[in-house]
Amino acid sequence: MERITIDIVSDIVCPWCYLGKARLELAIADVQDEIGVDINWRPYRLNPEHPPEGVDHQRHLAEKLGGKDAMERAHGMLTELGEEVGIRYNFEAIKIGPNTLDAHRLLHWALMEGREAQDRVASALFKANFEEGRNVGDHAVLADIAEACGLDRKVIENLLKTDADKDTVLSEIDAAQKMGVNGVPFFIIDGQYAVSGAQTPDVLSNALREIAKLKGEARKSMI
Repeated sequence: MERITIDIVSDIVCPWCYLGKARLELAIADVQDEIGVDINWRPYRLNPEHPPEGVDHQRHLAEKLGGKDAMERAHGMLTELGEEVGIRYNFEAIKIGPNTLDAHRLLHWALMEGREAQDRVASALFKANFEEGRNVGDHAVLADIAEACGLDRKVIENLLKTDADKDTVLSEIDAAQKMGVNGVPFFIIDGQYAVSGAQTPDVLSNALREIAKLKGEARKSMI
């Protein structure tokens, strides 16, 4: 069985990233008998200018999308797409548009516990923001999520009080942008293939099969 690593460049407040995650999980389930997949979550910030306390999300997004009607149309479409893959978007519940630097630091620390821990935290962060309307820039919320996902709450609380790993996260974002990532989700497969956007499960599973095939052929040619 071939093993493939997928680096997912995303932001916790990106609804398309949440959709992309759910669609990728369906694609992985489709190929699980043929291909092993390891996932790393990589940081990106859609709103790096947001202050630590966040902004009025509804007002900011309406301005960004060109008005309340445009925002509601976008939300309606995403709600329908989300229902297809088991996501229950609750856009009206989101009051604060957070700065996501600390959420990305939490994901960074979770990876130190292993990929499964990081994936649990990513799932919990998306769900907290998009389904529960919780402020994922708030340290208490982040500590709650960390604890629920099996991390040491006290350690996370103490780390959040410091600047630990801020430079690491920001340098990862900078590296992604220098690679040409200017929108998310962005999937980097085995460090050399790129898939941009929340593609449908069949597109993703076909890409995984094709890359696994190329990987197998390349290995055989080296023998």
